[in-house]
Amino acid sequence: MKKSTIIIIVVAVVAIIWAVTSYNGLVKMDEGVGTAWSNVENQYQRRADLIPNLVNTVKGYASHEKETLDAVVTARTRATQMTVSADDLTPEKLQAYQKAQGEVGAALGRLLAITENYPDLKANQNFLELQAQLEGTENRISVERRNFNEAAKSYNTAIRTFPRNLLAGMFGFEKRPYFEAEEGASKAPEVKF
Repeated sequence: MKKSTIIIIVVAVVAIIWAVTSYNGLVKMDEGVGTAWSNVENQYQRRADLIPNLVNTVKGYASHEKETLDAVVTARTRATQMTVSADDLTPEKLQAYQKAQGEVGAALGRLLAITENYPDLKANQNFLELQAQLEGTENRISVERRNFNEAAKSYNTAIRTFPRNLLAGMFGFEKRPYFEAEEGASKAPEVKF
């Protein structure tokens, strides 16, 4: 064989190996984003599962706080009805999902604020345990959202850098959206006594 033929074959083999490993790498990263999204949803589901117990515990002490309790239940219902597949994660759908989850957080904040009026409730072991679980869940949600954003960042960087962007474009790998701070999150909450 001629030297030029051998060089062409070697270059073609190297290009094929690069394409296969790059494609497989992009698939792994895409799956990583999907897994991170599932972890976010899992933590939101955990929070949604804790809410009925918390509401029922508070109901026993604060039966006349019906409006706040109803707001929590309604927000939870709306949030659990909204599902977004990791494969169909557009910025608009993520924003709507985030808004629904934000409404749950706000309603929970109002629910926990009314407990200040019920000293017996604040001392109730069931309530304290549920409140601690909810706080832990909120922390887990924050961690999983950060992990999702990191996975999306790595994936988005990989599909946008040369020469992988050529491969990503050929096989339809698309940019993933990020979780962003909710509107008004930069303003510190006001605490009044």
